[in-house]
Amino acid sequence: MKWYVDQYEELMTGKPIISVCGDDCAVCPRFLAKTAEELHETAEFWYKAGWRDHIVTNEEIKCTGCGSHPTCSFMLLPCTKEHGVAMCYECESFQCDKVHNMLNGSYEKMQQCRRVCESVKEFELFQRAFYHKEQNIHAESSMNE
Repeated sequence: MKWYVDQYEELMTGKPIISVCGDDCAVCPRFLAKTAEELHETAEFWYKAGWRDHIVTNEEIKCTGCGSHPTCSFMLLPCTKEHGVAMCYECESFQCDKVHNMLNGSYEKMQQCRRVCESVKEFELFQRAFYHKEQNIHAESSMNE
């Protein structure tokens, strides 16, 4: 996605926005895409990477924030609500099976992503966005101790 890679320097040096699952929203193309074309290219990438079974609409791919969904793909949001914490690392059960499963599943998705990225820079952006989960979670927890 040219529009995404064109922001490489800025995105790789920008301040992170870490989600409950450890994704860096500040580098996520779903969060960043603003135009119809950017959203559509993002939806096409999600399909090529195998993260969707079809090319979804722009409205469906557009990020509306984790809190806007009753569930999340890793089921961490309902779990944090159930345990009365904002982030997993605040929970007395951290690192539970849900967190371990999320981290393990991430490796497989990273391999799919690597196969469809058109450049090293594009893959590096996706790595920062989605595949530094464990270090992001630990960095967030140590910053908030």
